[in-house]
Amino acid sequence: MEEDFKHMIRIARKDVDGNKTIENALTDIKGIGNALSRAISIGMGFDLDQKMGYLSDDDVLKIEEALRDPQQYDVPEWMLNRRNDYETGETQHLIESDLAMRLRDDLNRMKKTRSYKGRRHEVGLPVRGQRTKSTFRKGSSVGVRRRRGRQ
Repeated sequence: MEEDFKHMIRIARKDVDGNKTIENALTDIKGIGNALSRAISIGMGFDLDQKMGYLSDDDVLKIEEALRDPQQYDVPEWMLNRRNDYETGETQHLIESDLAMRLRDDLNRMKKTRSYKGRRHEVGLPVRGQRTKSTFRKGSSVGVRRRRGRQ
């Protein structure tokens, strides 16, 4: 059984460690968190303590298909990261480079329409209403500067 073990597995354009459990290995993929990983594993009927390296190639393909469309495996809609998409209106779950591309497009759309959130992103200030008096002070100079010549 040791010869069937794979140390690295390619899932969704990402190399995943075969020594990790299925639940923990799936969280290495961008866009998949602990809750979604657990829901997919249970929905597909895998043992949560099983190592990723012992899965067959067919099981790996099933996992990839489940990551593309998690709703087929009884994953609730509130776990998905792209509900009621702006352009299409449909609910889907994005991972890896698709997620990064869509986030970048959303930010560019907000900046182009000059929305409040878009302007805050442009300037590098907090977007969600946090206070700025004591935090978010890393970029610009802070404090009073006195001239040396006067005494």
